[in-house]
Amino acid sequence: MTWQVRVLDPRTDPEPEGWAGFLEAQQAPVPWDYHLMRVESRFSQSPTLLTVISDGDEPVAAVLAMVCRPAASERPGPVRGLARLSPRWLEVQHAWLSGYPPWLFSDGLDAADRREIMRRFEQAVCRVTGPGCVGVVYRTVPPESLDMLTGRGRPVRDTMPTSVLENSFVDVDGWLASLRRSRRLSLRSQSKKIAADPGVVIRTDAARTDLDGLELATLLREHRARMGPVKFDRRGPVTGEYLGELVRRPDVITSTYHDAEGRLLAFTNVLDHPVAPLHQHWAAVAPEEGRPKHLYFEAVVRNVRYMIDGNRKSLSMGRGLTDLKATLGFQPVPLLGVIVPRPVTRW
Repeated sequence: MTWQVRVLDPRTDPEPEGWAGFLEAQQAPVPWDYHLMRVESRFSQSPTLLTVISDGDEPVAAVLAMVCRPAASERPGPVRGLARLSPRWLEVQHAWLSGYPPWLFSDGLDAADRREIMRRFEQAVCRVTGPGCVGVVYRTVPPESLDMLTGRGRPVRDTMPTSVLENSFVDVDGWLASLRRSRRLSLRSQSKKIAADPGVVIRTDAARTDLDGLELATLLREHRARMGPVKFDRRGPVTGEYLGELVRRPDVITSTYHDAEGRLLAFTNVLDHPVAPLHQHWAAVAPEEGRPKHLYFEAVVRNVRYMIDGNRKSLSMGRGLTDLKATLGFQPVPLLGVIVPRPVTRW
């Protein structure tokens, strides 16, 4: 097959020809937008490389990888050339699409094509990243995609699952009825208390132009600092520039919780999708700073209602808090990791 393989740095390289049409055909989630990738990668300590595989001028596949280093840095690092001070490696995942595969394939590609494309991706991206690149780590591999990545010298590891709620409900009451009694009663009580609280002002809408990206990012950074660091996470913080661009999009629904004086208490967003929207970011001030309890559960109810009313097939809640999400009806979906040392990529 005469495919063309290009490794692009969204920070500096122009959007590939036919990219928007390819994303539309693949029903790609919002963060695959090239402009969003550029903004996210521009300020990231682990910049993203986009490998595009084309047949002529038409993209037929794409794979994302983050260029990572052992020590975190406040400054974005280079992605090409000799690694003079420390090694680097490639993590194949989409920075802000937790639990989603970091690749897209046209429908016409069979299993053999996809396996060959992933081998060409590995060789091309390692070549571009330079002699200091020690290999590739796939972090979010669905079990059904494992065959295109496995082989000699490629150990497979279990990794944190993602959580998904399948939509089999007529309305929110139907979803609540599917939960255990204690959870059902608490969700109803919490939603009523928050709705009746004059000290909480809630707004849910797409294309939010009233929000300050830096304020959102600061709240998110403080929230995550209280939760503690995530092991092996090289993504770095979400920037105000990225969140400012994200919440202004018509396919991103953001819910905010302010107090009566206008102070931001919490926010969450849903990345819309015709099949499987993603409940993405959640952040809130600490309860001792004046936040009412249970805003998180109110946000989950709100986002499940969005899934049901929009007749979407499912809602993803991403990774982490798996047991808590299970009490809300979300089922764990297994994911695997595959480690590919640099010499193996040449086989």
